Amino acid sequence: MELLSPSNFTDYELLDCGNFEKLERFGTYVTIRPEPQAVWPKVYTEKDWEKMAHVKFMPRSSSSGDWKKFKQMPDQWEITYKLKEVGSKQTVAGSDLVFRLGLTSFKHVGIFPEQAVNWDKIYTFLKHKPKAKFLNLFAYTGGASIAARAAGAEVTHVDSIKQVVTWANENMQKSHLDNIRWLVDDALKFVKKEMRRGNFYQGIILDPPAFGHGPNGEKWKLEDNIGEMMDSVLQLLDPKEHLLILNAYSLGFSALVPENLLKPFAQKNKSDLSIGELYLTAKSGIKLPLGVWGSVKKEG
Repeated sequence: MELLSPSNFTDYELLDCGNFEKLERFGTYVTIRPEPQAVWPKVYTEKDWEKMAHVKFMPRSSSSGDWKKFKQMPDQWEITYKLKEVGSKQTVAGSDLVFRLGLTSFKHVGIFPEQAVNWDKIYTFLKHKPKAKFLNLFAYTGGASIAARAAGAEVTHVDSIKQVVTWANENMQKSHLDNIRWLVDDALKFVKKEMRRGNFYQGIILDPPAFGHGPNGEKWKLEDNIGEMMDSVLQLLDPKEHLLILNAYSLGFSALVPENLLKPFAQKNKSDLSIGELYLTAKSGIKLPLGVWGSVKKEG
C-alpha cells in the first residue's frame, strides 16, 4: 500500500488542520474551509489561524454557505502546477497547468491539490503515446484532463455540471492547450454508450463523489453504484496498454475496496495493481488523509 502526497506544488500549501477545518494557502491567499476528516485538535492557535487567513467559509447548510473575508482579496485568482515525471526530481519545462480558482457557494475553490500526484502519473504514462485516448469521468475542473492533453493524448472530459465543464475549458485555455472533447453527461450513462460503440481508452481516471446527480436528475451514491460503474469502465480499457486510476473520497472507505474492484481485471490482463491513500502534510506537521485510490497499469 502506497501513501502518496504532492511534493512539488509550490502554489499550494496545507498550513494546519483540526477541529473539522483546514487552513490552506492557494498562491498568495489563505483560506479556512470545513474538513470532516480533521477530527483532532488544531496545532496552531485560533489567533494564528485568523492572523494568517484572508477568508473563511461559513456554512449555511450541508451543501452551501458564504465566505467571510478578513483581508482584501479577489473572488477569483490563478495558481500554477508544474508537471513532474514520476521518478524524476525535475519539473517538465513548458508543461505548466494553470487553474482559475474562485470562492464558490459550495466551499470548493476549483481544485483538489492532492490529485497532483495523479496528474504526474497520467502525464508520465501518456507522454510517449501521442495517439493514446484518455477518459476523465466525474472530471470536475479538469486537472487530469489538461495533464493528459499536455502529454499529447486525445482527451474526453465528462462531468454532469455544465458550469464546471466551462470552468475546466477555461483552465485548458489558460494552460495554452486545446482540443479537449467536453461532454456534459451522466458518467455511467456515457460509459455504457461507449461500451455499445466498442470504444477503448489507454488511460482512464475517475474520481466519483460520495453522492451526486446527473444532468437529468440521475442519482449517484458511491457504495450503491461503484460496482456497476467499475464493471462497465473496465470494459472500455485497452487490455494491451493501459492506466486506470480510481479515487474514492468517502469516510470509512478502505483501500481494499478499489483493490477488490480492480483485482479480477489485473489478474486477467497481467496488469500491475497498486492501492493506497492520498494525503497532504501540513506545515504544522499534521497529515490529512484525503481518500483511497487503486490503479491498474500495463505498458504496451
